[in-house]
Amino acid sequence: MQISARLVKSLAYHSSAVAPISATGTATLEEIASNRRGLARVVLKKGKTQLFKDGSPMVYSGAVDRVIGRPPPKTGDVVLVADGAEKPIGWGLYNSVSMFCVRLMQLEEEVISDVSCALDMDKLIETRIYAATDLRRKMGLPSSDTNAYRLVNSEGDRLSGLIVDVFGDAAVIASSAAWVEKYRAEIELHLSRISNLNNLIWRQSIEVLKEEGLDFTRHQKDNSPSALFKKLKIIENGICYSVSTEGQKTGFYADQRENRQFISSISKDQKVLDVCCYSGGFSLNAAKGGASSVTGIDSSLTALELANENVLLNNLDPQKVTFFGEDASVFMKDAISRKESWDLVILDPPKLAPRRKVLQKALGMYRNLNSLAMKVTKPGGLLMTCSCSGAVAQNEGTFQRMLQASPSMFLIIIQINMKDYFFQDAASSTGRKITIIRQSGAGNDHPLDLFYPEGAYLTNFLVRVL
Repeated sequence: MQISARLVKSLAYHSSAVAPISATGTATLEEIASNRRGLARVVLKKGKTQLFKDGSPMVYSGAVDRVIGRPPPKTGDVVLVADGAEKPIGWGLYNSVSMFCVRLMQLEEEVISDVSCALDMDKLIETRIYAATDLRRKMGLPSSDTNAYRLVNSEGDRLSGLIVDVFGDAAVIASSAAWVEKYRAEIELHLSRISNLNNLIWRQSIEVLKEEGLDFTRHQKDNSPSALFKKLKIIENGICYSVSTEGQKTGFYADQRENRQFISSISKDQKVLDVCCYSGGFSLNAAKGGASSVTGIDSSLTALELANENVLLNNLDPQKVTFFGEDASVFMKDAISRKESWDLVILDPPKLAPRRKVLQKALGMYRNLNSLAMKVTKPGGLLMTCSCSGAVAQNEGTFQRMLQASPSMFLIIIQINMKDYFFQDAASSTGRKITIIRQSGAGNDHPLDLFYPEGAYLTNFLVRVL
C-alpha cells in the first residue's frame, strides 16, 4: 500500500464529500425539535444541569428527574436533554437500562452555530468521523513508517462507545454501546468512504454490551464475515508487526506507540526485561535500539507466537530476543531467587481495575508486581511501569502514590477520606528508593475529553530504581 496515495485520496474524498457545511441561519434546538413527533425529553434534577452544559458527555441515571414521552423512549432513540424548566440543553441517545441514561451528542450552543447535525445521527456520525480523520492527518497519521493508529477514540472524538483502530488497509471497530450496534450500518458506510480502508472488522465488547441492555440470547454475537479471524501486517515507527484481530483490545496496543519509541532511544547496550510483553512491542523496540539482550515474558502462548513471528519479520537475532510463556510474578520471583537482574525493565500488565469497585484489589496487585519489578532492576537501573486501568488514572496521583509513598503517608491518605483505597508502597517494601524521570500517557491519536477523566486510562512512569 502506498501511504502517499492513501493520503491524497482521503483528502480528496473529505474535501468534496464529507466536510460539514454550516447553516447560514440559526435555530434553537426547541424549534428544530418541534418538527419531530414523538421526541422524548429527559429532564435533569435541580442542580445537575450545569455539569452537562459544561460538557460532561454521560448523563447518569441519578441525574435524571423524569422522562417525558408517550410512548417512552427505547434504547438507542434520540432524546432531548432538558433542564428543570424542560428547556433543552442538548440532545443525545437514550438507554433504558444502562447506568448512563443518555450519551450526549450535541449541546444547544453547537446546534445554534451549526444545525446540520441536529437530531440527525447519520449526519453526526459522518461529521465526527470526518473530523477524527482530519485530526489524525494533522498529527501525521498515517505516515511512511506508521500505518497503525487510533482513528476514533470514543469520548475523545465525541462518539462515546465507539473505538476504531486502523491497521494498514483494515479498520477494527470496537463496539461498547447499544447505540453503536443500532447505527452499525451508518458507521460502516462512512468508514468505508475513507480511501484505502478495504476491510472493516466489527468487534463487540460482549460483557459491556450486556450492561447496556443487549440480550445476547437473542442478539447473537456478531458472526458476519467481517468479524471472522484475521491476521494483519502493520508497520509502526518502522517496525513490522503481525496483528491478530482476535487478540486483546482491537488486536494491538496503539496507545503505547510513543512510549515504545522512547524505549528504543534508551536501550543501547542494555539488558532488557519486558514483563507482560504481549506480541513484543516494547521488546522489538528495545532490540532495534541496540539492546544487548531482550527477554519477554507473557502468560499467553498465542501472544508469544505473534511475538516470535515479529522477531523474524524484522530480521532480528532470535538469540538476542527471547520470549517465555510464564506467569509474570512467578518468573520475577524465580529471577530474584537466582539473583538475576536487568538494566531496563518494562512492566505493562493488562487492565487490573476496569471499575472503581475493584480499585482496592487492583492496587494491591499493582503494588506486588511493581515490588517484584523493582527487585529485578539493577541498582541505578530503569523501570518503565504502566497502568491501563481508567479507575486508577482518574484518581489523580493514585498510581504515583502507590509507587512512592511511605507507609505512614498511606495512613494519612486513608484518614483524609480515601479509606476505600488500600495503598501499599512498592518502593518501601523492597527497601529501594525511586526517582521519577518521565511521565506520559497514550499517543496523540488518543484525544481526551476533559469532562470524561476515565478517558485518560493509560499511565506510564519511567523511574530510576536506586
